[in-house]
Amino acid sequence: MTYTPQTMSFRSRLLTDGFVVATAATGDHAFFSPEEFEQFRHAPATLPLHRQAELRARFLLGSPNPSTGVRRLMNSRIATKRETVSSGPALHIIVPTLQCAHSCRYCQVSRALSDQGHTISLTDLDSACDSIFESSSPTLTVEFQGGDPLLRFDLVEHAILRIQARNIFEKKRIRFVIASTLHQLDPAMCAFFKVHGVYLSTSIDGPLELHNRNRPVPGRDAYERTTLGVEMARSLIGPDAVAALMTTTKASLPHAEAIVDEYVRLGFKEIFLRPLSSYGFAKRNQTLLGYSVEDFFRFYQRGLQRVIHWNRQGVEIREVYASILLNKMLSTFDAGYVDLQSPTGAGSSVLVYNYDGYVYPSDEARMLAESGDTSLRMGRIGTPLDVLLSSPIRGELVEASEVENTPGCRDCAYNLFCAPNPVDMKAQYGHLIQSIFETEHCQRHMGLFDAMFMMVRAAGDELLDLLHLWAHPVAERRG
Repeated sequence: MTYTPQTMSFRSRLLTDGFVVATAATGDHAFFSPEEFEQFRHAPATLPLHRQAELRARFLLGSPNPSTGVRRLMNSRIATKRETVSSGPALHIIVPTLQCAHSCRYCQVSRALSDQGHTISLTDLDSACDSIFESSSPTLTVEFQGGDPLLRFDLVEHAILRIQARNIFEKKRIRFVIASTLHQLDPAMCAFFKVHGVYLSTSIDGPLELHNRNRPVPGRDAYERTTLGVEMARSLIGPDAVAALMTTTKASLPHAEAIVDEYVRLGFKEIFLRPLSSYGFAKRNQTLLGYSVEDFFRFYQRGLQRVIHWNRQGVEIREVYASILLNKMLSTFDAGYVDLQSPTGAGSSVLVYNYDGYVYPSDEARMLAESGDTSLRMGRIGTPLDVLLSSPIRGELVEASEVENTPGCRDCAYNLFCAPNPVDMKAQYGHLIQSIFETEHCQRHMGLFDAMFMMVRAAGDELLDLLHLWAHPVAERRG
């Protein structure tokens, strides 16, 4: 019996380097010249046998009636890509206070020097700690956001001790993270964090002048105080106790290489070349802070090339945004980046317990509330998890983020890697559904995925090894 290969379900996109990338229903991909792509589409049996074998392994070629085993394998690979959404909320963000001494122009939340009316009640804090254990996810990350949580270290300490006491019986894998300027960090806090396995995350926007311009404090020494906090954390907790990220403003655009170099100088192993989010004060200051998708793309490409340069010099540093995209493209196991999940991870894989006593589906959703739009509240803290997950808000978010139901996403080559971001649409347009091609979210990620696929296609062995290393989720690599 003669085997006649047939193309399986796929989507394709012509890249600007002249090659075509075709993606299978499983997320596997292959590159073609335009001529070979036409041959693949119309006469796959005429392709060389070794090429046919490669395309079968990538689920782009198959028989008219695939075996039960092949169908099961395909369904398993697709399900694995969605596992972080289906396994229950794994990221739980607690906002103990809005207090913060910074007055960042791009800040996405209201700042408060006083805790009066801007701090969570002890009752709500206890309820939030207990609610976390209702999740079916075996691995939980509990992250404290603000404001600056270290201004209310007493509440952070209380929450960590309560969660750990209950976990003696629950036996979940729990990771604690605190996002802070580190200006209030002291040796006693460091001792507590070391005992309880707490990681710290801070913001460093680049060299001293740029950071202090973006993140002003009354003493004009934000950079100096944050880097002193980094040194203290590394010295007293451990060398990997603190990570940092940056936010790209208009002032950042000429300094991509200098920003990367600063992270290398400070000894960080990761840098997230993160775009400005148009929420809160950042949305009001677009003229001063904003830039086009093309401006960010040029900045990002320069920064990424600088990161690759340092790796070639033997310096280990990972660009987080590239890792997120490469994980989608190259890894079987999805790391669960909320903004690119379908259905959305907002309210499914992440929940936010805010100081105001309400639960929100994402950090961005609670930032909208600080701007006066409370329409994405899922319910009061203490509401049973099954009630929150069946709330009308979550249902609307899920519906608005389904790629198969979204014109433009349905037939996109990056269908399994990307998704609409309904919370972002709400911030930008005032509603959850918008023509996808009009959104900055789609424009940015379409360009970034194009760039990543072109880089993968053209990469030599050394760079390809680095890209595959970045593609594995961090927890998987550390484990």
